[in-house]
Amino acid sequence: MRSRRFLALLLPILWLLIACNPTDNSTLKRLVVGVVSYGEGARSLEQYADLKEHLGSELKSVVELEPALNEIQALEQVERQRWDLVFAPPGLAAIAISQSEYVPLLTRDGGDRERSVIVVRDESPPQKINDLANQTVALGQRGSATGYYFPVYNLYGLTLSEIKFGSTPKQVLQWIDTGEVMAGALSLGELEQYRSEFPDTTFRILSRDAHLSPSGSVLVSPEMDSDFQKKLLDALESAAPQTRRSVGYIANAEPPNYEYLIKVVKRVQPIAQRIREKPAPLYEATTAPVN
Repeated sequence: MRSRRFLALLLPILWLLIACNPTDNSTLKRLVVGVVSYGEGARSLEQYADLKEHLGSELKSVVELEPALNEIQALEQVERQRWDLVFAPPGLAAIAISQSEYVPLLTRDGGDRERSVIVVRDESPPQKINDLANQTVALGQRGSATGYYFPVYNLYGLTLSEIKFGSTPKQVLQWIDTGEVMAGALSLGELEQYRSEFPDTTFRILSRDAHLSPSGSVLVSPEMDSDFQKKLLDALESAAPQTRRSVGYIANAEPPNYEYLIKVVKRVQPIAQRIREKPAPLYEATTAPVN
């Protein structure tokens, strides 16, 4: 009898403690992290798992990871400022900074692996970029520095029979492999990453951009207050080295300079006005074609 009375007195206290539990997710700050996964969403979730746990613990926040299939999906999220923290490839970073006022915090790995290349099958006839006139060419999605902006800039003046837009760099290589396109654009690092998946095809680099694309960046939303931004930067830099390597960013490193890439993006916009037409003229409407 006495134990029943004790239990009756204890239960309300237990319920009160549960209700006031400071780890209740409804009381925590929500941090949405955006990444470009190129169709490998499950791998991205695994790749960022340690960082997600680290940031949640350090910032006392609920961290949500949102993989985007490609730069187009990522641009939509950035334009709406839906992502608080973005692990951006260079093209997305340049647009997010120049057009959506995102703030770069840290640089990502990349360097010369982000050089843009245009690739053909080794036995294909084209020997120089002008030989692609009136051919079908594959590009990456708008927002990709190496798959879209640099190659469009380098193809200026040509009229192509058609331009196809690969949702991932691997799809661009698949189209070259099957002959759906004569050539395709991607980064040198992506070519090295995926070429082994096509053992029966030898890919030849037809054109290599003269400029190194800057590395990607870790960006934060312009809506993030400065105090939380500083805590976030401290948390990113205090992550274990293996966690930083897995995600691909460098602690205590200044963000890249995107001045040239931003100029390329602005120059390409008028060139690409009719890019989805068949044929596709890659020059401004008021300018006569060069080829």
